[in-house]
Amino acid sequence: MTSLICGSVAYDTIMSFPGRFSEAILADQLHKINVAFLVPSMRREYGGCAGNIAYNLKLLGGDPLIMATIGQDGAPYMEHLDKLGISRRCIRTIDTAFTAQAFITTDGDSNQITAFHPGAMTFSHENRIADAGKVSHAIIAPDGRDGMMQHAKDCADQNIPFIFDPGQGLPMFNGEELKQFIDIAPYVAVNDYEAELLVGRTGLSLTDIAARTKALIVTRGELGSEIYANGEKIDIPVVEVDKVVDPTGCGDAFRAGILYGLDKDIDWPTIGRLSSLMGAIKITHQGPQNHQPTRAEIDTRFKETFGYSLS
Repeated sequence: MTSLICGSVAYDTIMSFPGRFSEAILADQLHKINVAFLVPSMRREYGGCAGNIAYNLKLLGGDPLIMATIGQDGAPYMEHLDKLGISRRCIRTIDTAFTAQAFITTDGDSNQITAFHPGAMTFSHENRIADAGKVSHAIIAPDGRDGMMQHAKDCADQNIPFIFDPGQGLPMFNGEELKQFIDIAPYVAVNDYEAELLVGRTGLSLTDIAARTKALIVTRGELGSEIYANGEKIDIPVVEVDKVVDPTGCGDAFRAGILYGLDKDIDWPTIGRLSSLMGAIKITHQGPQNHQPTRAEIDTRFKETFGYSLS
């Protein structure tokens, strides 16, 4: 069935800094940072959490439906989605704004510094979940603050099971607001940094959060991930790669695996492994939407990596 993906559609300007940020930022001078990084390479990519998740879900054979807002410069992105066969019927154009833009610089240790202009994303609350029609699951990914709150409430009111994926939008919400998300979201997905922030703001432990949801997923980069579900913690191994090229969009690829697994009613250990594999496939390619494995290739690599068949 169709999976509804609420979140940002953005253009990513991605730059690579061959050195280390830590060598350019002095710990005792943080009160007056004035640094410049020489970035020999730069490119513009199609990005945004909703766009990236939809791209990866389509690779898996899923049926993604993006709900987002774009700006006056959004025509190239819409044409891109048409070529991919991804529906854009729930994407609203805001003529008075630019499409959201992310400017991402990655250093030699895969650390990232990002500047983000929300643009049309701030109008995401103008979209209505009811307009999506019948969907099996949804994800509330980083988006405009009002849109995230409205869409989460609408999903809960319409009994649509959804993943709360606050991502870089987490700091927009206080502790009580985050508790409200947790209490109505069947699933919560965060990375390790976001998990610490979530715990700090809500006063809830990871065990507490897991007890309020059907599943809590915490990704930990090269350390793999953890899934708290059915009263247990499931450790998911990282999928090794020959070379890390670009981490941009890996978390979104991981979340596409979760959505696919939920739609197909797959068990959590397998969902976690598929999600880990999708992140590994993405990290070996530049940009969030340039990897192009076939579904057969994904299935073959899954079996080679984990020793059993995905389907």
